[in-house]
Amino acid sequence: MVFSVWLALFLAAWAISISPGPGAVASMAAGLRYGMWPGAALVCGLIVGYTIQFIISVVGVAAVIKTSPLLFEIIKWVGVSYLIYLGIKQYRSPVSMIRVDVSNMPSATAGKLFMQGFLVDITNPKAAIFLLAVIPQFVDPTGPLMLQYVLICLTLCAVDLVIMLGYVALAANLVKLLKNPHITARINKIFGVCFILAALSMAFMNV
Repeated sequence: MVFSVWLALFLAAWAISISPGPGAVASMAAGLRYGMWPGAALVCGLIVGYTIQFIISVVGVAAVIKTSPLLFEIIKWVGVSYLIYLGIKQYRSPVSMIRVDVSNMPSATAGKLFMQGFLVDITNPKAAIFLLAVIPQFVDPTGPLMLQYVLICLTLCAVDLVIMLGYVALAANLVKLLKNPHITARINKIFGVCFILAALSMAFMNV
């Protein structure tokens, strides 16, 4: 993988991970109730779940590369279209406050928090669909596939780890921000533009 492709992957990973979703909400809830280090156990569970989702997605992508290069190209463009759709949907989404409920959090043991984080990510079907849209954009079928998969996985997981830990550490301040409808509306638009720009950069690489 050439550096320019990896850099595009790195920037796309930030746009993907920073958008508030189930993992971000769970991280903020853990940070609010337990603090940094117990919350970090939940984040580790999120990352393990994310890695398994990645492996499952890679199996599908690898099968397509092996059986039909044309289908692989089609999937790449479908993935770009899906990301643009997500960006437009995020940009136009109505203002709604993100609710962080700490009442359902388990007792503060590292094992229970880890398992909760794992279940949050592994049971999120949108994560697998999203990965199926993203992974093909950065894979060169003519290059060493395993090395590319490992690099993509490490990049996505490392960025997600940093951002989720950030959500844990800054939970109180972030929750206050996300309860402000004006700020939420701006955040939606920013994330929407980020998704669209990421998709357009992927499309440019595919040309």
